[in-house]
Amino acid sequence: MRVILYTGKGGVGKTSLAAATAVVSAAAGKKTIVVSTDAAHSLGDSFDLRLQNEPVKIRENLWAQEISTLLSAEKRWGKVQEYLSALLISQNIKDITAEELVVFPGLEELFSMLEILNHCKKGDYDVVIVDCAPTGETLRLLSFPAVLSWWLDKIFPVQKTLIKIARPISKPLLGVPLPGDDTLDSIAELFQKLGEMHALLTDQEITSVRIVVNPEKMVIREAERSFMYLNLYGFNTDAVIVNRLLPAVDLGQYFEKWGELQHSYLRYIKDQFSPIPVFTVPLFRQEVVGFAALEKMGGDCFGDNPPEQFFFSGQSQTISQAGDGYVLEMSLPFAEKGDISLSQRGDELTVRVGDYKRNIFLPRILLGRDALGAKMEAGVLKIKFGGVKE
Repeated sequence: MRVILYTGKGGVGKTSLAAATAVVSAAAGKKTIVVSTDAAHSLGDSFDLRLQNEPVKIRENLWAQEISTLLSAEKRWGKVQEYLSALLISQNIKDITAEELVVFPGLEELFSMLEILNHCKKGDYDVVIVDCAPTGETLRLLSFPAVLSWWLDKIFPVQKTLIKIARPISKPLLGVPLPGDDTLDSIAELFQKLGEMHALLTDQEITSVRIVVNPEKMVIREAERSFMYLNLYGFNTDAVIVNRLLPAVDLGQYFEKWGELQHSYLRYIKDQFSPIPVFTVPLFRQEVVGFAALEKMGGDCFGDNPPEQFFFSGQSQTISQAGDGYVLEMSLPFAEKGDISLSQRGDELTVRVGDYKRNIFLPRILLGRDALGAKMEAGVLKIKFGGVKE
């Protein structure tokens, strides 16, 4: 099983590249499915076909799917939605439709990704390619499992016990029904799936992320931030793809300066993202729509390389001994010292970078040790832990 996630700023061409990768992979004999989790689906437009919520075979060895967030939510959130409806009705609130209760903001992409997990568990495909939502939504989505799994482990068991105790007296005293066991079990099952999804997405022998950029300053800056956050959460980025690159020669007076600027940005991207390999795709003379155009894009991007192979794999965290203590190193390229803060509580270390944070459960070797300080060196956060406390 191979899983490849394509992400990038809106409009950079990640959907076209996801589709092109799928076309080339299928042509090589790999049973391949390409799936869109972006609410604003354009995957079908890339193939010039109408896609559905269920996988559709569109070519030999090739399936495509545009996941409906509404249908996915109804399937996985139905019991909770039924409880919310009953709760509102008990309070004489009747002007909200069932559809409006199905999904809370931010959960749509999450339910879509659980469909990806389902494909992987069934094992019907050799390669699963995911056309993700634009960068911000993707990062929020990828961080969900770690955050909600922590809530499930730490808080949910206590809440479930309290609810069971309070349920018999809740309606007479409070006038509201408390969720039943089936609702709580539905939530628990969802969070279990989140844990499975997180394990799948961080398995560096199965999954990698590819960042698509255009050679433009704002797009590159967002790609740098994305790369940093992907490292924070332990995801493996195996390639950066520079799309819509103008040729270096014969541009004419109008595009000459633009071409020079693009190629200077290309050199910058290769330097900054090293050792991650950087692939390039030219700006085509016509829009990339249909199988022939997608085959050309895939060929120009990957050449003779199988597009499903891992182009890079590296550890995002390492631990080494330093005297009677240890140093935990975490790759955080493009992070600045002022963006980072740490806090520790028992066996749990919280690393915050900008607006994102990750709760890290310390490995056995660091248990009983306090984080004494941290420093940034060449894109690596080094956290020093002291000796074992008496």
